[in-house]
Amino acid sequence: MEKNFTVKFRGVRGSYPTPVRNFLHYGGNTSCVEVVAGDRLIILDAGTGIIELGKELMQSFILSAEDFASRKPISAVLLLSHIHQDHIQGLPFFNPAYVPSTKLDIYGLSAGKKTLRDNLSAVLFDKVFPLGLEDVNCELGIFDFVSTSVLVLKQSGENILLNSNTVTSYVKKENDVVIRAHKTFAHPKNGSLCYKIEFNNKTLIYATDKETYMGSDKKFVEFAHGADLLIHDAQYTNQEYISSISPKQGFGHSTHQMAEETAKLAKAKRLAFFHFDPNHNDEFLSQIEAEYSAKNSHYFFAKENLEIVL
Repeated sequence: MEKNFTVKFRGVRGSYPTPVRNFLHYGGNTSCVEVVAGDRLIILDAGTGIIELGKELMQSFILSAEDFASRKPISAVLLLSHIHQDHIQGLPFFNPAYVPSTKLDIYGLSAGKKTLRDNLSAVLFDKVFPLGLEDVNCELGIFDFVSTSVLVLKQSGENILLNSNTVTSYVKKENDVVIRAHKTFAHPKNGSLCYKIEFNNKTLIYATDKETYMGSDKKFVEFAHGADLLIHDAQYTNQEYISSISPKQGFGHSTHQMAEETAKLAKAKRLAFFHFDPNHNDEFLSQIEAEYSAKNSHYFFAKENLEIVL
């Protein structure tokens, strides 16, 4: 088993897709990040970026053997930050979900009194899609995940979800992938989960739809401290955030400066600005990226299909 730990951006846009020519350098698909940790595939959010990932997984599945029964099954863990449309709208079009041999386990935040399964069924299937959740015929698991949960992924394919009562008994093994969450309440309504993925002595932090408080979010800084890669929401400019006409404060998103300040306080080794506003085209983003990368060569703007090795 190779101890590879890679991150590939599949969708970097916020709010809604932008399939327009002058938006494609950074990418027009909504939030989705592919993570490979050893033999485990982890998908962060299911915006429209998950659709192309699904096609590539299907191609590999078909090429793995001529006989259907002999093909190597697709196995993935999907971590949802929350269930706003730009983070789940690609899920019904994720082709591996309709292959019986696929194993797909989804973890995320429940909203209100309903479970994550109930919410996904209501907002993605049934009345708004030709198929119901019961028509997703892979081996599907949907689990509520909270900030006190710890998810352990074994290289064997086993997933162990620990709660506050059982986590103290867990003893980490060398090749385990350990996933924790930090809940942010700055995002409207039910909040959002930021994820920490630890593998092979490296740490990835995924913090989309994360609005920083005045004076920094000290609990999040502690959560993200020392990250090898911090993927951080950066939807707005300072001018947009404090605009007298249409201010964005309280919308649940950070400015580029907030992302930078968080990275500095957390002592993150690399910072990926993420979740770009659908009104910001390639030229606009390139100008801002040049400003921040000039400050620190380890700052960069996420781009579709950009792959990082941790």
